[in-house]
Parts: sequence; structure tokens; C-alpha cells
Amino acid sequence: MKKKKDKKKIMLGPVITIIILTIILMFLSTIFSMLEVQGQKTAIVNGTLESSLVTVQNIFTINGLKYIFSNVVMNFRSFESLVLIIMSFIAISIGESSGLFKAIFTPFRKLNSKATTFLVFFLGVISSLIGEYSYIMLIPLVSVMYRYLGKSQMLGVLTIFLGITLGYGTGLWYNFDTFQLGNLTEAAAIVDVDKTYQFSLLSNIYIMVVSTFVLSFVGTLLIHKFLEPKFKKPMIDDDDLVISKRALFLSNITFIILLGLSIYMIIPGLPGSGILLDMNQETYIAQVFSETAPFRDGLMFIFVIISMICGGVYGYFSGNVKNTHEYSVDLSKGFNNIGYLLVLLFFTSLMTGILEWTNLGEVVATNVIEFITSLEFTGLPLIICFVVAIVLISVLIPSSVTKWMLASPVIIPLFMRANITPDFSQFIFSVADGIGKSMTPLFIYFIVMVAFLQKDNYTSNEVTIFGTYKIIFPVALMMAGLWILILSCWFLAGLPLGIGGMATL
Repeated sequence: MKKKKDKKKIMLGPVITIIILTIILMFLSTIFSMLEVQGQKTAIVNGTLESSLVTVQNIFTINGLKYIFSNVVMNFRSFESLVLIIMSFIAISIGESSGLFKAIFTPFRKLNSKATTFLVFFLGVISSLIGEYSYIMLIPLVSVMYRYLGKSQMLGVLTIFLGITLGYGTGLWYNFDTFQLGNLTEAAAIVDVDKTYQFSLLSNIYIMVVSTFVLSFVGTLLIHKFLEPKFKKPMIDDDDLVISKRALFLSNITFIILLGLSIYMIIPGLPGSGILLDMNQETYIAQVFSETAPFRDGLMFIFVIISMICGGVYGYFSGNVKNTHEYSVDLSKGFNNIGYLLVLLFFTSLMTGILEWTNLGEVVATNVIEFITSLEFTGLPLIICFVVAIVLISVLIPSSVTKWMLASPVIIPLFMRANITPDFSQFIFSVADGIGKSMTPLFIYFIVMVAFLQKDNYTSNEVTIFGTYKIIFPVALMMAGLWILILSCWFLAGLPLGIGGMATL
């Protein structure tokens, strides 16, 4: 008994873990700054390659300490994901409180465990179409779904997180990240090797579709074997919400109408359509998902509006929502125990802000990239080393675009001279980026996932960051091995990557 108590005493809660990691980063900035550790950053400026020196800034200086105290509020306030998560909670709250989700998800109890896992994991992989919105929408939604299926909500949260993250570089269709990365890929190829190169959004579509199904099948087996036994079915009392077929039918009709209107607003060329498009952009994907596109900015608002209306329709006709006062209160019921998430996000914003100011991530990334170029590898050894390198860089720089801005001007020419196409190089990067995101506490949605694990925790075991790593690391590692196998087989077989895309030049 004493041993068990001692173990509990040395367990670090997520907040304390983040604070300790922040302090470690601060001391590393001091050590690296004193040792004058620096990196050579290569960027594309006005169509030419330019190199600049990146140095580590010491946070324990007057300027560094001023930054911490003067930007702590700004860093927290600039967390876009914080606002989006709050909006997501509004949408999930009314769907759950009105009984709509109970009516939708309860029939899925007939599915066996593997089928449920496959559907959730597959949904996570293909949800990359909407980018990081997938985390915000699906993590709380799947948590509710698993509760009505009588399964562990913690298992559902882990399954959808792994599906989204490990499959983030693939899917059944390209997304805006593909477009953004493709622009950087094209610029890097043109500036140094091939002036005629053009990146195609469909150049990797074949390998994306195949890998989506392979990942989903294998991910299902791994989760069923390694994760599901760790989570027993919870003993949760059923609520008194009424399931009404009539109310569900009317709600479904309402959903179809609202979804149709939303789609109509992103179709160009029709009377009154295209309202949510940024018509200043040249390509359709940019019109929909560029930073100035109304659809991208308003996607979560659309999600909230549809959920509010459909939830209201179901609640009214089922009798679960008696009046407008109940409806108003129901919009906030999902906010129970959200305080823990807000605390985690606050300290995470402080940590990421300090990391960005010190330039630690950039310096480490540029040195890792330079190390790859010095190896003079080609073929599979180069591909595998690149995957490992991006996973390591992702620990400090989770952002896909930021990493590729640092890597593409060097990696694309390096791979092209090794007879590997820019299309394949970008796909390899996206794969490694997803693997890395599943393993870093600096990725905001990893912290969100940990918060939901705590929110849904019904066991006597405490949820910790390192404890979460211990649970998911075997699955993430084996999935990383699967990804390397897929990339290797595709490369050696010489199969086309997509429409007009090949692995080798």
C-alpha cells in the first residue's frame, strides 16, 4: 500500500508538467545563448534564396523578462483555438441537452467494437479536409458519442485524436494545408532546380486514398489490441431524455436544408451564391480556405448555428426542451468542468510564447535540416532520415507551415538532386508532421485532448501528460513504422502518387 501511495505522490499533473517544461525551455535558452548556438536559415525572398543567421535569445535578460510580463495576456488572448473551442462547446451542449445526439448515436450500439473504432478512426483521417477544425469539432463530439454507445469516453477521445493526427497528411481529398505547402514546394523547386515545375493539388491523391484505408484498418487493430483493454466500460446512469423518431426526422430535414444553404454559399457562379468565398483568390481551394475567406473564418459559426437550430427543433418536438429559458440554459450545459481546460491552455500559451521568442525551435530545426544535407544519403535512407528529422523538429515546432517554410528551400532541391520529386517530398513531410504532432505537448490540440481525458475520467487513475504518452506511444510508434513501410513500398514499386505525380523524377 505504501508503494502505491508513493507512486501517486511523484505523479506530475499536466499543469505542473507544462510549468516544468517551460522552465526547462527558459534555462535552455540561457545555456544555448551563452554557448552562442546558432543556425543558418534559408528562405525564398523575391524569387531568390537568401540565408540569414538565427540565434537563441536568452529569456533571462531584461528584454526577455519584459516580454514575459508584457505579453502573457496577449499570448493567451491570441490563442484562436480558445475561442473556437468555446464555440464548439455551445454547439455540442445543445445537441446533447436537447436529446438530439442521444437519438443519433444510440442506434450505433448495435455495431461491434471494431466497427465503431474503424468508423471513428476513419472519420479522423478524412477530417483533415477541414484542417485543425477537425480537432475542435470531433474531440467533444466523439466523447459524447462514446457515452451513448456505453463505451469509455476516454477511449473515444484517444481514438479520434490519433486518427486526426496520424492521418493528418492524407485523406480522401486535398485540403488548404496541401495548397499552402504546395505553394512553398513549388517556389523551392523553381528557385534552385526546375524553373518549369508546377505543383498539382491532385499529384498525391492515389497514395492519399490508399493510405487512408490502410491506416484506418491497421489503426483499428492496434487500438483494439493495445488501448481498448485499458479502458473498461463505464457504469453511467442513463438520462431521462426522450428519443422521438418524429423529432429526429424533422431535425434531419432541417439539417439537410441548412447544409444545402451552406454549400450553396461556397458555390461560385450561381444566383446569390459564393457569398462565403474570397473571390480575390485564383484557385477555388484558396477562395474557400484562405485566411481572408469568410467560409474559413465562419466555419465554426456555421457549425454552431446548425447545431442550435437542429438541436432546438429536436428539443421542441421531442419535448426535451420545454421553453426558451430551458433552451438558453441548455446552450451552456457542456461547459461543466471546462475550467481545467482553460487553465491548461493559459500555461500552454505562456510556454509557446516563450519558445517562439527565444528562437529555440528555429535554431534546432535549421541545425537538424543542415545535418540531413551533410549525410549525402539518397533513396530510402534519405526518406527515413527525413521522417525522423521532421518528427524531432515537430516537438518544438508543431505548425506545419512554419516547419515547411524552414525546410522546403533546402529539402526540395536536396530531394530533387536525389531523384525524388517535390510532390513525394511534400507528402513525406506531411506524414512525418502528423506523427510528430501526436508526440509533442507543445501541440495545442494534444493539450486539449489531455483536458478531455481528465473531463471524461471515471477511473481512480489520474490523467497526466506522461501517462498519456505511455498509453498512446506504442500505437503512435507502430503507426509511424506503418507509414515508413507505405512510403518505402510506394517508392520502390515506382507507383504513381496521383494524377501526374510520381515518386521519382
